[in-house]
Amino acid sequence: MNLSKLFELQENLDEHIKEKHNLYGQSLLSKKILALQVELAELANETRCFKFWSDKKPSNKEVILEEYVDCLHFILTLGLEKGFTDVQLDNKEPIQYDVTSQFLNLYIDINDFVTCSSRDQYITLFEDFITLGKMLSFMPSEIEEAYYKKNDVNHKRQVEGY
Repeated sequence: MNLSKLFELQENLDEHIKEKHNLYGQSLLSKKILALQVELAELANETRCFKFWSDKKPSNKEVILEEYVDCLHFILTLGLEKGFTDVQLDNKEPIQYDVTSQFLNLYIDINDFVTCSSRDQYITLFEDFITLGKMLSFMPSEIEEAYYKKNDVNHKRQVEGY
């Protein structure tokens, strides 16, 4: 994935939102973190990975991918907020957790980032998020393309008064 391009597009969207809603000078970190937690829960809900009581199948791949890139928007905006846009992610093979455990791991990562918003904590969060994408069978090119599409939708929503 071209992270520098993704950060650039996210920065443009963030600036559009700040300007439209007059958010300059306000700290949005806690709101962005909570938004990421909510989006991560929506993603988990679409995968249905934790719904041991249900026979219903997960949502289709496109729906799950859209929820995944919603999370990616907030991970990128956290990096922008903290100035961590030059990160290098390790392309390691996923640890063999099940998907439910990986979601829980990401919540721990988010809480760790709240406690200590360091570059290392951010990289761990981002790498574990990429690992989740691999576990969900998303190719980097699919993620990137879906991000571009959703970023366009998010810009249009701002113009249309979302």
